Amino acid sequence: MIKRTIFIALFVLSVKTLWAQKQPILNPGKWHASLLRTDGRHIPIQFEVKEESKKLAIYIVNGTERLKTEPILMAKDSAIIKMPVFESYFKVKFITKDSINGFWIRVAENKEIIMPFAASTKLKPSANVSQKVAVNIAGKWTIEFTRANQTKRPAIGQFVQNKNSVSGSILTPSGDYRYLNGTVSGDSFNLSTFDGIHAMLFEAKVEGDTIKGTLISGASGTETWIATRNEQAVLSATPLTTVKKGSNGIPDFQFKDLNGNDVSIKDERYRNKVVILQIMGSWCPNCMDETAFLSEYYRKNKHKGIEIIALAYELSTDNERSKKSLQKFQTRFDVQYPILLTGVTVSDPKKTEKTLPQLTDIKVFPTTVFIDKTGKISGVETNFFGPATGQHYLKYKEEFEKTVNLLLK
Repeated sequence: MIKRTIFIALFVLSVKTLWAQKQPILNPGKWHASLLRTDGRHIPIQFEVKEESKKLAIYIVNGTERLKTEPILMAKDSAIIKMPVFESYFKVKFITKDSINGFWIRVAENKEIIMPFAASTKLKPSANVSQKVAVNIAGKWTIEFTRANQTKRPAIGQFVQNKNSVSGSILTPSGDYRYLNGTVSGDSFNLSTFDGIHAMLFEAKVEGDTIKGTLISGASGTETWIATRNEQAVLSATPLTTVKKGSNGIPDFQFKDLNGNDVSIKDERYRNKVVILQIMGSWCPNCMDETAFLSEYYRKNKHKGIEIIALAYELSTDNERSKKSLQKFQTRFDVQYPILLTGVTVSDPKKTEKTLPQLTDIKVFPTTVFIDKTGKISGVETNFFGPATGQHYLKYKEEFEKTVNLLLK
C-alpha cells in the first residue's frame, strides 16, 4: 500500500513539471481493448477518446453507459488513468497515436490484482461476426451458474438483440451484472462489461431454447452456465436479511461521517422521520447505481420528512483509504446525506453483530433497511436491480416509493 501511494504521488509531482511539455496525443474515436488472463483468455473493453478543453478525456463504454475516467496523469510517454469511482486504474505506455499497452490494477482487500492491458483503434472486437446470425436470444431466460466447486446459483437473463448486436443484463439474488453488450455470430454470442470492478465476458452457444456458456471473470474466475427461455422467470423476493427474532428492531448506532463528525441514529435530525439505511461499500458496483438513485431521490423528497444514512463496509480498516474511496461516491453523485464509516470490513464475519445486531447476517450489498417514525425497522430489501435491468429497475423504484409513502402515512 505504501509503495503504491508513493508511486502515484510521484506521478502527480511529475505532472506539474511535465504538463507544459508536449503531451502524448491519442487519436480520438472508438478504441478496442482487452485484459489478458494467465489462462490466455481475453476480456474485451470498449472506450472512447475525446479532446475536451485541449486535454484528453477517456470514456469507458458499456452499451449505453459512458463512464468518464478521472483526469489523465501524464509523464513523458506514460500515464495513469484512474477509474471514476473504484480503487482501480490503468498504468499505460503510449506506443503510437493508435496504440497503448500496460496494466490494469485493481486494489483488493489485501493485495493488488494486476492484468496486462492493450488497446488500439485498429483492433477488431473480440467476437467473430463473420458468420450469418442464426439465433435470436431476445427475451427472458432462467439461468443456472455452476461455480468451480460445483455449487449452483440462480439468475435471470434479460437480453435485447438487433441483428448481430446484443445487450442486456443478468440479475442474481445479490444484484445485477450491470450493462452487458456484445455480438452474435452464427449460433454463438458473447457479452462483456467493465466498470473498474466488474471485468466479465460471457461466451455462449444457443441450442434451440437452451443456452450453454462460460463466464470468465477477472484474473482467474471461471463458471459454466446454462439457460432456458422463460418469459415468466422471476427470482425469489424473500429478503436475505431480516429483523432478528427476539430483537426489538430498533437500531442504535453512532459512527463518524467523512468529515470526522459523530452521527447517531438517535440524533434530533432523525427523530419522528422515516429513515432509510443504505448498507453499502465503495467497492460495490451495484452500490454505485443505488447511490445514484438514492441521492437523486433524497434531493427531491427530503422535505417530506425523509432521511437517508449510508453505512459503509469497506475493504480495510484503514480509515483514510476508506474515506478517500467514499469521497469519490460523495462527489460523483452529489450525495447530501451522511456516509458513515463503520470501521468494519465487508469480509468481517461479525460485521452485522458489530454494527446492526438487530438484523440477521448482512449477505448482499447493497441492502436497504427501512425505519419508521418510531425508530423501528419496518422492513429490509435485498433485491436491488439497477438501471441496466430496464423494467426490473423501474419496478424496484416503484416498490421503493410505495414503501416509503406508506411509512410517511
